[in-house]
Amino acid sequence: MLALQLPALFINFKTYESGTGLKALEVAKSAEWVAFSKKKTIAIVSQACDIRLLSENCRIPIFAQHIDPITYGAHTGSILPEAVKEAGAIGAVLNHAENKRPDDFVEAAIKRAKEVNLLVMVCAESLDRAIRIASYQTKPDLIAIEPPELISGNISVSEARPELITDVIKAVNSISKIPIIAGAGIKNSSDVKKALELGCAGIFVSSGVMNAQNKENAMIELLSGFK
Repeated sequence: MLALQLPALFINFKTYESGTGLKALEVAKSAEWVAFSKKKTIAIVSQACDIRLLSENCRIPIFAQHIDPITYGAHTGSILPEAVKEAGAIGAVLNHAENKRPDDFVEAAIKRAKEVNLLVMVCAESLDRAIRIASYQTKPDLIAIEPPELISGNISVSEARPELITDVIKAVNSISKIPIIAGAGIKNSSDVKKALELGCAGIFVSSGVMNAQNKENAMIELLSGFK
């Protein structure tokens, strides 16, 4: 069982100014208020350096934007899974389109995450990649389907390529029952509703919230598409 109630709205803070430091905390506190008031799950995908700040001041799930498949030792500049866990994250994202990694790296990082009890959401840019990820010996908890050409755009994956979502869900479920999260271009409740109707267990957004003038309203709009 996931230690995370689905469906969920994942908000990627990326390295936006609004998603860094004290400004990140402001957005996270807004997400906390919206999540509790609407009785829905919102998870924050944070820069590693902000995880402790957010986890100590917010009561919503925090995911790291990345981890490396390393253990304690001489790995300057790498992100240690134990450090992410100790800082207060419950999970990590791997293989985002802006930080892609080969399959051997991703599977090794999933294994390390599991050793420290972190959840893992792995991003897949295509049906073939989603199938490969689902076929790993050590499997992730979630797979996010994100066609790179739609990321940060104005057309959502659920609108532009609904067949990709249904094909991924069918193919992945034939291998392992891994929930699928829809990402790329999702901006409003219609996009969310369509993704969930297609069988997704949540959505993964960034610019639709982080670049919104009123971030609380953007979150509320997205959550209104949840059942």
